Amino acid sequence: MSEISYLAQGVELPPINQTAVNEWIAQVAQRHGRVVGDLTYIFCNDEKILEVNRQYLQHDYFTDIITFDYSSRKRISGDMFISLDTIKSNAELFKRAYNEELMRVIIHGVLHLCGINDKGPGEREIMEMHENEALAILPNNAIER
Repeated sequence: MSEISYLAQGVELPPINQTAVNEWIAQVAQRHGRVVGDLTYIFCNDEKILEVNRQYLQHDYFTDIITFDYSSRKRISGDMFISLDTIKSNAELFKRAYNEELMRVIIHGVLHLCGINDKGPGEREIMEMHENEALAILPNNAIER
C-alpha cells in the first residue's frame, strides 16, 4: 500500500485538499507508466531548503524543490522538500498565482520521479510541457478555500 504524506517544518501546511491532490498525483504518474509508492512532501522555508541543498547536494543556493528519489522500477517513491518562500517569490517573478505555482512544484517532483529531467539542453521545455499537461487535469478542489 502506498502513502503520500504532507509535513511542514517551520511553515504552515498549505491548504491543499490532500485526497484530491493524491488522486491527481496518481493520475499523472499513471500517464507516465508509473504507480505511486511512498511519497513525502516536506514544506519548509528558504532557510531549511538551503540547509538541505548544502548538506546533501553541496549546492549553495535557494531552490523551490529538492527531490530525493527512492523509486524502484515503475513504483515512484521519494522525499520532496518544497520551499514555500521560493514558491511565493517565483509566483511573483513568473506572474503566476501562488496556488498555481505550488501545484506546479508539487507535480514537478513527481515528474522527476517519473524520469523527466530539466537540467540538460531542451529538457526544461519538456518538463514545463509535462507540468502544463498535469496542471490541465488538476481538480478544481485541489486547494481548500
